[in-house]
Amino acid sequence: MNLRRLTPSMSLLLAFEASARHLSFTRAATELALTQSAVSRQVQALEDLLEVALFRREKRRIVLTEAGTGYQKELAAALQRIRSASLQAISHRTGRGAFHLAALPTFTAKWLMPRLHRFYARHPGILVHLHSRVTRFDLDLAGIDAVIAVGDGDWPGLVPHRLMNEHVIPVISPDIAARQTIRRPADLIQHVLLQVAARPAVWQRWFEAHGLPVRSMRWGAQFELTTHLIQAVASGLGVGLLPTFLVEDELRQGVLAPALDEEFSTGAGYFFLASPDKLAIPAVAAFRDWLLDESAGGEFPR
Repeated sequence: MNLRRLTPSMSLLLAFEASARHLSFTRAATELALTQSAVSRQVQALEDLLEVALFRREKRRIVLTEAGTGYQKELAAALQRIRSASLQAISHRTGRGAFHLAALPTFTAKWLMPRLHRFYARHPGILVHLHSRVTRFDLDLAGIDAVIAVGDGDWPGLVPHRLMNEHVIPVISPDIAARQTIRRPADLIQHVLLQVAARPAVWQRWFEAHGLPVRSMRWGAQFELTTHLIQAVASGLGVGLLPTFLVEDELRQGVLAPALDEEFSTGAGYFFLASPDKLAIPAVAAFRDWLLDESAGGEFPR
């Protein structure tokens, strides 16, 4: 097969990738600083070269075909690798760099942001662009270089670096604590249990570890963000089982009260994860090393 057909020009590929991402030739043209007709012609030229339709034109909009969807996924990953390779080369030359990090929003607000100034003091030439994510996603498609996540560290294609172990504590509003004294784990059977949607098994494991029947659990609302769960507990909607480091301020200020004054290890951990090629980027490697220093050898500092 003609090699030229298998290696379209970068201008054609960029026009297609931007159009596929926006599902609009007009928005792609704005991003690429081209005219709408120029982007449309480049996409048409790519389709002619490949001899396959990548888009369906439906009145005033475009829709990816099955072939176009698969091509976009592979191309987005390839373009991201090219950009990463370029960034790596530039970083080696200048000692500077930037990368995109996705992290859990409450972890970012409660733990990372108060410490980030120390990273910038150590590496003033590096910029960390922060994004919020609460569930798994395709890093290449999202244009993300690394992620901080909670779990077992098993994320295909990514190298895990354990930052710290997760310990949780049941917390309640002070008003409810004053009205309904909780002296032992079994007392929580009488309370509504609130949880983060992404972590539905944590309460179940806590009940099992304390020898309590799971069928006795009184489920309350689920929340996407841990921040919202904290607010719900403080408002008296129920009991939350939350990472200790995330509620230290609220416990100290009296916004929350411990339902039981004992921590429980979930067996999960907080991990910094990135692919091997991203870890070769000096900026990403520097941030990983700083995180490992800050996380105090696997436990959150008190």
